[in-house]
Order: sequence, then structure tokens, then C-alpha cells
Amino acid sequence: MNNILKAFLLTGSVALALVSCELEEEVYSSIYTENFYKTASDAEAAIAAAYDPISDMYGGPAALLASDLSADQTYPRIAVSRNSLTLFSYDASYTAQRTAGRVNESPQQIWASSYDGIEKCNWVIERVQSTQMDAARKKEIIGEAYFLRAFYHWTVTKNFGDVVVKTKASDVEANAYVGKSARADVYKQIYSDLDSAVARLPEHSAGLVKGRPSKQAALALYAKAALYNEDWATSLAKSEAVMTNGYLTLMDSVRDIYDVTKEDIARVENIFAYEAESINSVSGSTSSKSHQMTGLCGPPGNAAPAYGKTTYGSFFAYQAFFNSFDPKDRRRGMLDTMFVKSNGAVVRQKDITPITKDAVLVKKYQDPVSPTGATTNNIPILRMADVYLMAAEAEARNQQGATQKAYDYINAVRERAMIDDLPAGMSLPDFIDAVLQERSWEFFAEGDRWYDLTRTDTFLEVIPAAVNSVYGERHPAARHRYFPIPQDEINANTLLEQNDPWK
Repeated sequence: MNNILKAFLLTGSVALALVSCELEEEVYSSIYTENFYKTASDAEAAIAAAYDPISDMYGGPAALLASDLSADQTYPRIAVSRNSLTLFSYDASYTAQRTAGRVNESPQQIWASSYDGIEKCNWVIERVQSTQMDAARKKEIIGEAYFLRAFYHWTVTKNFGDVVVKTKASDVEANAYVGKSARADVYKQIYSDLDSAVARLPEHSAGLVKGRPSKQAALALYAKAALYNEDWATSLAKSEAVMTNGYLTLMDSVRDIYDVTKEDIARVENIFAYEAESINSVSGSTSSKSHQMTGLCGPPGNAAPAYGKTTYGSFFAYQAFFNSFDPKDRRRGMLDTMFVKSNGAVVRQKDITPITKDAVLVKKYQDPVSPTGATTNNIPILRMADVYLMAAEAEARNQQGATQKAYDYINAVRERAMIDDLPAGMSLPDFIDAVLQERSWEFFAEGDRWYDLTRTDTFLEVIPAAVNSVYGERHPAARHRYFPIPQDEINANTLLEQNDPWK
């Protein structure tokens, strides 16, 4: 919210400066919105800007690290205060991250980026309606803005609980300051925006512009928001609506989803993703959007060319998580207890990193081709495996029992992983536990697990058992279900109050 206010005040200060100097110049351009949103190129520029906060969150990548470093699958090297998330030692000012220059990896970045995106979407929704341009493309642009506004509101509420619902552009000061809404009202707005997005967006197809949402992306986000809202019937209906699309499917090989050379093929499963590209490694690319995950996941000292040209050894999987996989499970192949150096020498697990003898490497974000400091592989945000597992959980919860349909949905994901179907006759609690475990195996290192633990209120039970030789004890408290609202935002907005557990 403080970023919105800064933008508003900046506009006002420029105006005052012009008046005080009594300049008499002919104005050929202006930052004022009355002179924008007139042409198709204005509308395209405005919606492109609304996507930028996704890059800020996933490039940092706060959208992954805030979740994954809090959960029970992966942990960080103790450096630049990443351990504050793992040890639940952060405060409302995110002091450690700010001191280490790592706000881009912290929940504070999630809040700032989400409201930056919401503000930009509000301008698009309000102003592009009157833009003179192709009617079909205008409809899509407004649909994209509704999708993104729902995505940003969902992102911020799953991290902070009761948050600000903002649906008006900050054209006047009164619209820049808004108080919190109850979580139920946040989801009501998310549903409304996704209804608007579904009505305007195109079908998912091979011709969809990469990085843009489709109707099925809006439906998948709807299903996930409803799942988090414990609205099982809606989650099931929206999941099944996604499945009617003839283009989307599970890929034959789960590893191909993350293969940097197969990202176009992988769009049959990736419904919506953070699209990363490097100008120097993709022919014809004009993008420099990247992310840190390749460098974080690879071994220290750029030691393994298969992982990337620049890697730091800062992000590992727990040995217990690695051990939880069936040895036949293809997904375990995206973890490793050894690596091969450029000279062909094999480095065994005990020598992967000096911080522990039990490090497990994460291979989802390998990128051997991109140059130093940039990576080309995408980060999945919504994909078909998620749709199937949401449908399995929602069907079982809605029917208060594990139906055959619920089994069919989860077993589709298990069969792709090359593991046996779930045994028949499971109780509802056991089946839900199996779905959550399946989600853990399927979506590790994708910024998903922590929210499964918090939405099911199981994190207090699960996290203390996720320890190793680096982190021998971990003690989450009830207040850690949500992150504290950044103190900077509370200071900037007198209508905004800290969440009760963090007061």
C-alpha cells in the first residue's frame, strides 16, 4: 500500500513543482492518466505493467522461499537471514531480511508486489473500457486484469489472512487508503473477479500467448481459491471444468515439465507459469525476466554444469523428505544425493556442502545453458496435476468419503509418477492425508507446501519433526499460520491494523 501512496504523492509533487516555478511550456507528454489509456498501445502497455509484480515475487523469489523455507521439504544454508523463515524468528519489520538486503525473498515483497499488481489492475479495469481499440482484444485485456487482480488478492490473503480488498484505482487520496477486510470478504471478491475473467478470457490452446492466462487458468485459480476457502463443491466444479479442455493434459514424463528445452511442449500441463527468459540464451527473446532458483538449488561454487552456470549451494531438501518417496517414484529423480563436476568427477552426498553430510539437491530448476545471473526455465504456478489433486480432495470432502471418482483423480497423478494406486477402502481422514502427501511429492520447491499445512492447520504438528543436523529444533507458534503485515505498510496507512496474533 505504501507504494501506491508514493505513486499518488509523486504525481502531486510534480504538479506542485510546475505551479511554483510558473513554467510556460507546451506539454507534449504527461504522466497524468487523462492522457493515457487512449490507444491500443496504451492498453497493451498498461496490462503488461500489471504482470510485472509477478516477476518481482517469483524472480526474487519471495513467492517460493517464504513458503518453502517455512515448510518441511526444503531448508536454506544459514546465510543472508534465510534461516529466519525456517526458524520462525522474523518480526513485522522483517528486520533480518532488510538488514541482509533480502526483502526480495521475504513476505514483505509478497505484500508490496501484490498491492502493486492490484493497483495496476484497477487502472486497467477502470480505464481500458473506454479505449479505442479492437473490441475482442479489449475484452481479453480486461479479462486478464480481472484474473491478475484475483491472483494478487489470493496471494496476499493466503500469506496474511485478513487483508485489504482494493478495487478502485488511487486517483484520489481517499482511494489510496483502505482498511482490512475479513478473509471471507476477500474470497468473495476473488470469486467475483474470476467470474469476470472466465467470461472474457480465451480457451487454453497451443496458440495462447505464453505468460497470458486462459479461461482454464481462471478456472484453475478459482478451484484453488475455493479449496483454500473450504468451499469444496465450488473447487470440484471448477477443477472439473478445467478438465473439459481438450488441449490440457498431464505430460507423460513429470521431469519434462521442468526441462528448459521443453517449456513450449510443457504448456499442455502448465496452465499458468512465471515465464523466465534470458536475452542471451533464447533466440529472439527481448525479455530479461529471470529468477534465483537455479542458482540457489545448484551445489556451491558453480560445481555442477548440469545445474547451472552460476550456483551457490543455498537450498536443499531434507533427507527425511527424500526418504519419503517410493524408490520407483519418478519425482524422486528431481532430487539427488550426488552430482557430477565438469571434469567428470562424482561428488557424493557427504561432500556436497560443508554445512551437512545429508544434503539433498533439488533438480527442478536445472538450467545448463543460460548465462551467469540469468535463467530460462519457467516456474509453474498452476498446472494440471494440481487440478487433479484439488478435484480428488474436494470430491472426497464434499462427499464425506473417498469415492471412486476421488480415487481416479489422485491415481492419475500417481500413475504418471509410476507408483501404485492408493489402496481401496481408505477412511476420509486417511484419504485426505494421502492427497496432502501426494501434493507434497508433486509440488515440492514450487511454493505450495506451506499453504497446504496452514490451510489444514497441521503445521504445528508437522514442522517440529522436520529437522536435521543444520536445524536441530524448529518451534512454530499458532501466530505463524500467517505472516505479519509489514510494519512499513501499517505506518503508511493509518486505516491498516496488524493481525491480532502479531500485535
